[in-house]
Amino acid sequence: MNDRLDELLHLIEVEPDALREAEFLQAQAILETLLGKTVTGAALEETRIVITTSDGSRYFFYGFLGTNG
Repeated sequence: MNDRLDELLHLIEVEPDALREAEFLQAQAILETLLGKTVTGAALEETRIVITTSDGSRYFFYGFLGTNG
């Protein structure tokens, strides 16, 4: 039982630098798909940034928001 619990706890451990790097790489890949498209809107939500293009597609960016302090 303890081994299984340790395994599950290990799965939920997140290293901030690794998460930041993964979000950066995903954002870079999404931005590359936006080449040639027209951005018609951008919204800053509580946990994400949402970009809307003229074809109605919406793109979500996480991991860039935080607090100063």
